[in-house]
Amino acid sequence: MESLVIWFITFALIILIIIPYYIKFRKQQKQNEQRKREAVALGIDKPRAQFPFIDQANCIGCGSCVLACPEGDVLGVVFGKATVINGMRCVGHGLCEPACPVGAIEVGLGDIKSREDIPQVDESYESNVPGIFIVGELGGISLIRNAIEHGTKAVTKIAGKPERSQDPEVKDVLIIGAGPAGLTAALTAIQNNLNYLVLDQQEPGGTILQYPRQKLVMTQPVEIPLYGKLKKPEYSKEILLEMWLELIEKYSIQIRSHTRVERVNKQNGEFRVISSNGEFRSKHVVLAMGRRGTPRKLNIPGEDLPKVAYQLVDAQSYSHQNILVVGGGDSAIEAAVGLARQKGNKVTISYRKPRFFRIKKKNEDNLNEMVKQKKIKAMLESNVIEILEKSVRLQTMQDTIEIPNDYVFIFAGGIPPFQMLEEMGILFGGKKNNVNQLN
Repeated sequence: MESLVIWFITFALIILIIIPYYIKFRKQQKQNEQRKREAVALGIDKPRAQFPFIDQANCIGCGSCVLACPEGDVLGVVFGKATVINGMRCVGHGLCEPACPVGAIEVGLGDIKSREDIPQVDESYESNVPGIFIVGELGGISLIRNAIEHGTKAVTKIAGKPERSQDPEVKDVLIIGAGPAGLTAALTAIQNNLNYLVLDQQEPGGTILQYPRQKLVMTQPVEIPLYGKLKKPEYSKEILLEMWLELIEKYSIQIRSHTRVERVNKQNGEFRVISSNGEFRSKHVVLAMGRRGTPRKLNIPGEDLPKVAYQLVDAQSYSHQNILVVGGGDSAIEAAVGLARQKGNKVTISYRKPRFFRIKKKNEDNLNEMVKQKKIKAMLESNVIEILEKSVRLQTMQDTIEIPNDYVFIFAGGIPPFQMLEEMGILFGGKKNNVNQLN
């Protein structure tokens, strides 16, 4: 009788433990299944660049990768196996890879043979055109730590090549782009006594300049030439920019700002780079200008007014203003949230689609909180049709409306420099030859 009681108690305890766990597990499974179906329908299950490849045969469905992901909803567990749900939000932090206890995840680009947006490069980031290197985000790999590693590796390879120009007007390496990848390439050139020059269409900083004030940037530990190791997992925009500016001043990094590169030709064994500020010659070229390219315009009346901008450098510069943010990506959300936090601002965000679905979880939470507090008005399924001196006109699903406005920030993405790369002869995934390849 006593043993029967013990068995009964044991069975009851098992039921009390297992049933709640099973109910919670099934609820999460159904939510993940729904999220996966929705992501597939919206086309956001596919990645923009690198993302986690999951070996389904080895995955044990423990969910450690889901918990490790900083973006919050890239991964999920469906039918007992980890799966990519929102691939568009993956930016390749790579924290899911070491978190997997059975090594079933690898973060990378995968098979680039069918990726027409990924340039073909070797292990040192040299393209199919000898002497042209592609580093950082332009190559499909995001994150500052990756940009730093790419810039270092590419110029280290250049430094190991025997060809050097005796003409001081011909650089050993011309670096296009003054973001983390380009500045690291410049520091590596200095470290190896190379004759170099950096060209950039804006100010030094690259994509960091687009970040709102105090934005935290994930780096992970990485070594910067002539500086040392960045040891912390996160740094603010201000600290990173201050560090780069100190390095620029300390080592007198040679930068030509506000110089937009228009094309690159190769003649007599050297590259001729034609820009908005003249022609430059070099033995090697490092392309580090990112994937954003030239800001995409709306092409509407009034877009040329001085109050219209395509980046937000410092949200604290704006207060007591009527502000419209246009766009549905992370940059637009971060700008809107940053502006809404400033005193007296009335912020409206206009997006042409019915919901925001390509943004990071943290940005989505911040936006929802600001909308809840009525600090941001989200106008979905709307389009800006005209920008006036003191107002803007928008077309909604119901009507055309006009709202007061002092500033407009447009985040409609950029026109990637892929055409220029193709004119140089750069091959992308899936392409085998190019008649325009530089000789």
